[in-house]
Amino acid sequence: MATWHKPKGSTAQGPWAAVVDSRTEGWEHTGLRVAELSRGQTATLPAGPVERVIVPLAGTFTVRPDGLEAIDLAGRESVWSGPTDVAYVGPNRGATLEGAGRVAVCEAAASQTRPPARRPAAGTPRELRGAGACSREVRNFATPGVLDAESIIACEVLTPAGNWSSYPPHKHDRELTGVEAELEEIYYFEFRPTIPGLGDPLGYQRVSGSPGREIDVLAEVRHGDVVLVPFGWHGPSMAAPGYDMYYLNVMAGPGRERAWRISDHPDQAWIRQTWEGQAVDPRLPLRG
Repeated sequence: MATWHKPKGSTAQGPWAAVVDSRTEGWEHTGLRVAELSRGQTATLPAGPVERVIVPLAGTFTVRPDGLEAIDLAGRESVWSGPTDVAYVGPNRGATLEGAGRVAVCEAAASQTRPPARRPAAGTPRELRGAGACSREVRNFATPGVLDAESIIACEVLTPAGNWSSYPPHKHDRELTGVEAELEEIYYFEFRPTIPGLGDPLGYQRVSGSPGREIDVLAEVRHGDVVLVPFGWHGPSMAAPGYDMYYLNVMAGPGRERAWRISDHPDQAWIRQTWEGQAVDPRLPLRG
């Protein structure tokens, strides 16, 4: 039976602290790799039928696509420091990563050839979504209309301590033209205490079954953990009081159209109406 919560280190392979790919039980369309590299170390991405977005989480990196010019990514001090440069590498092309720090590789099944590209941090659309205790910041660096890609959708979400993200619960597990897209989804988490150096940061992630598709996850998540959402209602992502929450989302599915369309859970959809009378949390955007 597939386990959808992957604690830090539980999927480590070689230089990668976390690996999710098509060999993961119950998984098909998306992938994620996270590596912690020291100066002089490298990590290799083999050529295959996946497109990739390389995202520095902390530090500076160079991406060397096979046979092509290197792409330098200025990176950032941490995920709390603002958006980052990212690099796109299309399917059937390997690459080597070098640098110092922590880097994520978002993956999705793809077959169409596209040239490698660099997306600068300054061009990342930033959105303050929700209001009140549902306020969060979204950085849309690899969403439709922002990044030219075949299937991958990826973004970052930052949630202030005590707030709820991915709320109201929603799903995208069926193809319904103009209403909902079928997308599996990866959540990769990082945290920080609101008083530096204190406590062991944590949060919670909920995933529940949709009609005819059973899943039941209520996971206590910590820095470096991964939660997989193959289908079903997901949310809230809960940042415990005292700990700011970051998560990286990777999505893709079998549909022909690359689109993020969702259905809210009918029992909590009304929550969106309450945002009209509330201000966005003044802590946003979060700063490093």
